Amino acid sequence: MLIATDEAGHTVKKPSKPAIGRMLASLQRGNAHLVLEHAEEDVEGSWYVQVLLRDDNTYQLEFRDGIAAEHYQTRTVSQEKVLTAMLGWAAGKADWKDGFMWNNIGPQFGADDARHQG
Repeated sequence: MLIATDEAGHTVKKPSKPAIGRMLASLQRGNAHLVLEHAEEDVEGSWYVQVLLRDDNTYQLEFRDGIAAEHYQTRTVSQEKVLTAMLGWAAGKADWKDGFMWNNIGPQFGADDARHQG
């Protein structure tokens, strides 16, 4: 199931495209973070895309593909590009991450995964 949650704690299960757009457009100081995640009871790992509206008004976009080693980050000034990417991710489109330069930041999270597997 797809779940959208913002920093203020507003959660929407199975959010529509317009709901995701409204949540993204509402980001501001104090509510600067939005997460879309696929939550499945029988599946190990975590799959999500998240965005942070930074103090310099850029968007830090990240996604995780199941495990910490597959955690990537990029930045953009375009809310429209962020929305297109988030909607594409939510819809399972193969090309959702095109148009960005992604950096693997998984090594920053590796110690967390090692503790959970041991």
